[in-house]
Amino acid sequence: MEHNTPLLIRLIWAIALPCLLVSCGEELATDETDPALLNLAVETVRDVEILYSDSAQVKVRITGPTMLSNLDRTQPYQEFIDGVFVEFYDETGLITSTLAANYAIRYERKGEVITRDSVVWSSYDFQKLETEELIWNEREENIYTDKFAIITTPTQQIRGHGFRAKQDFSNARIQQVEGIVAIEEQQ
Repeated sequence: MEHNTPLLIRLIWAIALPCLLVSCGEELATDETDPALLNLAVETVRDVEILYSDSAQVKVRITGPTMLSNLDRTQPYQEFIDGVFVEFYDETGLITSTLAANYAIRYERKGEVITRDSVVWSSYDFQKLETEELIWNEREENIYTDKFAIITTPTQQIRGHGFRAKQDFSNARIQQVEGIVAIEEQQ
């Protein structure tokens, strides 16, 4: 039996090696269509769901179709290239507000999240913020933009440039107000 072992190993390699080469060739052919997949410093994650919790209680749920995670040690970041949807929860587990944007990026070292392109934040008490860019500074625990913003409440709409608030969207204010419009109740 000892004599046949090298022959058996050669036979396995003779069969396995062509199969491995064929499967690698097919994989490379499909990966060439997406340059992000060829970059070894970037992980591509599909159908993303990230939960942030405190004391085993979910505080934030983040979902998106595609996330690129840059693994570079000097500037690591996560990028949602096909949009992002965020749900914020209270201590009872109910959703207090949501945030949607067509693009988002989080710079780990800076502690900064930037959402862009049709950013909409909505709260359970019918307040809404619309802007083209919204930045969350994790260290200072605030959110802001210098872009045009619209805040809509059940009774009014405030338009202007620049928005500042605490990270839970409390103490919200428009920097340069352009107009306040009263909203009439619909019958």
